[in-house]
Amino acid sequence: MKRLLAVLASALLGTAACAAEPVNLMLNWTPTADHSPIYYAKSKGWYSEAGIDLTIEAGRGSGVSAQRVGTGGAQIGISDLPTAMTATGKGADLKVLMAIYANSPQGFYWLKSSGIKGAKDFAGRKIGNPPGDAARLMWPAFAKQVGIAPDSVTYVNVSPQAKVAAFKSKSVDIISDFYNEHDLKVREFGADLGFLPWREIGLNVYGNSLIANGAWVKSHPEAVKKFVAVTQRAYAACVKDVEPCLQSLTASVSGLNIDNQRDQWKRIKELMRDDTTTKVALGAFDDKRIKADYERVSTLIGIDKAFDPATLYTNEYLDKSIRMPLQ
Repeated sequence: MKRLLAVLASALLGTAACAAEPVNLMLNWTPTADHSPIYYAKSKGWYSEAGIDLTIEAGRGSGVSAQRVGTGGAQIGISDLPTAMTATGKGADLKVLMAIYANSPQGFYWLKSSGIKGAKDFAGRKIGNPPGDAARLMWPAFAKQVGIAPDSVTYVNVSPQAKVAAFKSKSVDIISDFYNEHDLKVREFGADLGFLPWREIGLNVYGNSLIANGAWVKSHPEAVKKFVAVTQRAYAACVKDVEPCLQSLTASVSGLNIDNQRDQWKRIKELMRDDTTTKVALGAFDDKRIKADYERVSTLIGIDKAFDPATLYTNEYLDKSIRMPLQ
């Protein structure tokens, strides 16, 4: 009898394993603190318990992620919202499921000793930035917003890991980077560091968001529901206590300094917090802001084929009882 029960239990476990939904998640860039909740949930077995066999793939920019997910090469991804909008206008089949950054993380850095005092002085300078990066895609919007010609700068291809080195060697005059990394640059360059966050000049568009392939969302509604539920729960857990999340991240990803990641997470929480995420749900989008972002992207960058921005996103999978704390 015991042997029979063991055989039956093994068979049931095997059936459950076979039933797990394979999901490939393509990140926007190499893993850092903002991705730690996903690594935490995976290490705790939350995705497996929800019937999801999750594979996490490092990204090469929001543009690449949006394209990959939009064509079905990955079921889930992370991309900043304006990039997802432009990709949708080019035919990508996307559905945006959850806001990670309710505020734009984009910013430009320069050295005051270079003679640059602000954005008006960017003309004629070199900007270090990776190909496929959201800041490069959004550059025309930034240039028009501050009143300089979009073609007045030269972009130099620099990997994310080489930005600070290129900046320090003065092979580029300016670098773009997420606000997450702000503390690292302050320690490196001190009072000589110049910084302009995009949100301060009226370009506070939604940043990194959880995106999914539209056809997959329609054909796998339960998997989508479970994936978003686990992911939202994980981000809420890490907002409450990030240490286990950073431990999971650094255990899975080599070369990360946990102190730097801890500094990043403090900035990330600022980017996650707005009226909607604190009053409606962690990860929720505001309809008016979505429309405003769409109009800004359409006007300043261009959308090849117009669409109703309300069809791009949904809050329906989010638990409204889970909210960002006010502080």
